[in-house]
Amino acid sequence: MTVLDGSIVTVALPAIQHDLGFSPGGLSWVVNAYLIAFGSLLLLAGRLGDLLGRRSLFLAGIAVFTGASLLAGAAGEPALLVAARSLQGVGAALSSAVSLGILVTLFPERSERAGAIAVFSFTGAAGASLGQVLGGVLTDAISWHWIFLINLPIGAAILLAARHVLPADRGLGLAAGADLPGALLVTGGLVSGIYGVVRVESVGWTAPSTLAWGAVGLALLAGFVVRQATAATPLMPLRVLRSRRVAGANLVQLLLVAALFSFQVMLALYLQQVLDHSALATGLAMLPAAVTIGAVSLGVSARLNARFGERRVLLAGLTLLVLMLALLSRVPADADYATQVLPLLPLAAGFGLALPALTTLGMSEAREDDAGLVSGIFNTTQQVGMAIGVAVLTTLAATRTEEGLAAGLPRAEALTEGYRLAFGVGAGLLVVALLVALSVLPRRTGRARSAR
Repeated sequence: MTVLDGSIVTVALPAIQHDLGFSPGGLSWVVNAYLIAFGSLLLLAGRLGDLLGRRSLFLAGIAVFTGASLLAGAAGEPALLVAARSLQGVGAALSSAVSLGILVTLFPERSERAGAIAVFSFTGAAGASLGQVLGGVLTDAISWHWIFLINLPIGAAILLAARHVLPADRGLGLAAGADLPGALLVTGGLVSGIYGVVRVESVGWTAPSTLAWGAVGLALLAGFVVRQATAATPLMPLRVLRSRRVAGANLVQLLLVAALFSFQVMLALYLQQVLDHSALATGLAMLPAAVTIGAVSLGVSARLNARFGERRVLLAGLTLLVLMLALLSRVPADADYATQVLPLLPLAAGFGLALPALTTLGMSEAREDDAGLVSGIFNTTQQVGMAIGVAVLTTLAATRTEEGLAAGLPRAEALTEGYRLAFGVGAGLLVVALLVALSVLPRRTGRARSAR
């Protein structure tokens, strides 16, 4: 549900703008308000789960998210919708930050955990693509309001099931390390940094406000690192990031998510604005990718990780994704979907291979007392990567499109030039991710050796 809401709005944005009268600049905040709240609170929420109990925080997050979905679905003016989206981000952070921590403590055995992580990764890898399909169907068949209202029965079912399925945990207690100064520093730093990044599309990279927000964010995050090195009970013990597997997996994930924004969102925009697909047709056109990702992450990823090790599976997945985006960077303005776009979508299987491997690596050093924190770190890099992808790729595509229009290109060709640049830059980010994985991640983990 929380992953879907990061992408379900993308195909509904034109309808939302028409009904509520958003300005072009204001419309981006339907997405940005969610990203900022979600990304900036994950680390704090993960630690609070360790201290107060992960089950309790998960239930609180789902309740907040579901209530915010009702407000978003009932919104009749831009300000209310943006506020509701921000509140959705808060609920998503509370529930998502502890989800992996719950999973790794529920499944301590390696074989069971591998299967559980495959299912978990499926919700992340396929969820974004399924969100676009569902968003198109609901927007065309009923109205955009239902992309939010559909969360109400789902949220109620989650709350009911979780009370019976998830075991109660007491948590360590706030006395074990709340670290309020550290929490304020990291939350303020992430809010400032993400806010500065998501505003790049409208004001540019060198605007004084962009530089100011970036400087404030970096200063606060630097203060957070100093605080963690000296605090008696740090919010994030720095030992967590000393592991090559954990640090490398988080860096690769940041690059991967930033790059895949070009696929999940830019391809949807290309289908609508260049090939003139409706919201419903766009969602259905993305369905083969979602099905492929789901089949790979659920069907074969756990077995491949056990047989070959997470590093090799990750490298194979990244290679497929580089190839897909490199080929998409050559699509023409008059492409035929069936012959020039559809054949590339099975390469999205790389996401179904890469994400379970990354998740296993990212949680590999989690202990019982800090599983929520490690989960929060892993989810934070995912949201920060998404924010960077939004800012960098959208800005580059828009700039290239404006240059094409100024040079006299037809609108469809100018838009295609922008999208092709975004696909190419996304491929470049994945090449960097490949290099990081090759140089930083160990060649074989202990678990992979034992599997052989």
